[in-house]
Order: sequence, then C-alpha cells, then structure tokens
Amino acid sequence: MGRIKNGVVQIDGRTMDYIAFGHGEQTLLMIPGLSDGLKTVKGMALPFAWLYRKLAKHMRIYCFSRANSLAPGFTNRDMARDVKLAMDILEIKKAFVLGVSQGGMIAQWLAIDCPEAVDKLILAVTAPRQNDIIGDCICAWTELANAHDYKGLVIQTSERAYSESYLKKFRLSYPFLGLMPKPKSYDRYHVMAQACLTHDAYDLLDRIHSPTLIIGGEQDEIVGAQASRDLAAQIPNCRLIMYLQYGHGAFEEAKDFQDVVLDFLNE
Repeated sequence: MGRIKNGVVQIDGRTMDYIAFGHGEQTLLMIPGLSDGLKTVKGMALPFAWLYRKLAKHMRIYCFSRANSLAPGFTNRDMARDVKLAMDILEIKKAFVLGVSQGGMIAQWLAIDCPEAVDKLILAVTAPRQNDIIGDCICAWTELANAHDYKGLVIQTSERAYSESYLKKFRLSYPFLGLMPKPKSYDRYHVMAQACLTHDAYDLLDRIHSPTLIIGGEQDEIVGAQASRDLAAQIPNCRLIMYLQYGHGAFEEAKDFQDVVLDFLNE
C-alpha cells in the first residue's frame, strides 16, 4: 500500500488535513463528499490505503479534506482554490483528479480554473448545479445538523445513498451509531452544505478539456441520475458510465469501480 502518511498543510492561515498512500510516479488526487464536513480524513490513511489498495498499487494517492476553518459563504469554487494551494505546497504540479459527490463539484471548478493542474478528471455521483433532489436532501440534513442529531444524519444519508441489499447489512450498525464520536461543531458542515446549494458550474463546463469520465447511479436519490447526464452533455469529449442497480453509493458498492477508474487512467 506504499508510504502511508497522515499530514496537515497550512493554507492562508488555516489548516487542511490530508492523507497519502500508494506507489507510482503518477499522482491521483481524491476529493471526498459532504461527509467530510462531519469528519475529516485525519488519521484515516491506513483504512483508505486498504480500501483503495487496487489503485494504490499503480499510483501515489492523496486525499484532501476541506480546510478545518471555513468562513460563512465559502463556495465550492473557493474550496477548489484551497485544493490548488495545497497541491502547490505539496509540490503536486499535475494530477489525476477523482471527485465524489460534493468533491466532484469542487473538482469541476479545479478543472475550469486550473486546467494545468488536472491531467484526467473523474466525476462520480455529482452534479453540475443544484437541483430539487439536492435541495430536498440538504434541507433535511441541515435540520438534523441544527438539532445536533448525528445518528439521525448518518442514518438518513445512508438510507438515501445505498441500495437495499447493502442497507440490509449496514442497518445492523444503526443501534451503535450513538457510540461514535460526534462532531464538536456543525459550523463547517453547514458552510459545505450551503456551498452545494449555490453550486452552478453548468455554463462553464465546456472549458474543461481534460479527458473526463463521469460515473453515475440510476438509483441516485441525493443528486439524481439526470445530474450525471447533464454533466456529460456539457463537458466536451467525456465518457459517461451509469450503474443501473446503484445510487449515490455506487463508488462504494460497485465491485468494479476501481477497475473502471484504473482502465480510464491507463488509457
């Protein structure tokens, strides 16, 4: 699984947690979704290295959290600038970029504003702009976060994200969610959730010229299946793959997800 590292970078007087693992001369940068607002990747290098070991055999992988302090009104585009600052600090000149959910929204801005930093782009279960499905989710999750109902937030997110076959096993853990460490503050989560509601890169997506793979789930109840098709309609010369039986959790549930990513990156 390569050299495993749990690190922190300083950007504009703020800190950003990151992890690194894997072998290879090429670099893959991963940007996670909204759940990063509840828990960063701090201390997660070993579990991630095991989970993504198939990719880690071929490349050096970095996973960046959002900065630990986010001012109200901070946008996905601002978060993309933070990613580029962290890349500069770590001397990552160019990388494959994999963005999942909100991470995919951030990755869109990175490819638009800093094309020199993006070699190939993978956008998984994400959207080019806010839609009614995203709005309904964020509204429900924000209410739970306001109530500091961490257990309810995890359960509702899971119920929307995963297939019924996956949930049959995962629901066994629900009674124990109350024992998990809870966020000390939901302020960062609220800023990130609001950034999803204001995201709109739709009219600028034709500026993305990096080879792009879009991966969606037909059963997606968080961004909707149409969101992936909307991305594909706007990004030149991209490729679209839709998983018929999976939803927003396709990147975790589909057994061939890493193979699909690896094949695309090796082309």
